[in-house]
Amino acid sequence: MSNRPLDILNSVLNSPIIVKLKDDREFRGNLQGYDMHLNLVLDDTEEIKDGKSVEKYGTVIIRGDNVIYISP
Repeated sequence: MSNRPLDILNSVLNSPIIVKLKDDREFRGNLQGYDMHLNLVLDDTEEIKDGKSVEKYGTVIIRGDNVIYISP
């Protein structure tokens, strides 16, 4: 049986994920929550560029319409 996208997100709650946005920025953080629009709440978030941390943000909310991909 195939998983639906929200089922996959539910299985990685409280786990680290990487999110790429339309403006080519990437963020890594622990997924704390999400909704049906793929709005995401990340904790201990950091912006990464070329695999290295460039900025730390703490807790952030990312609007789902800016997301290109989510990688667990």
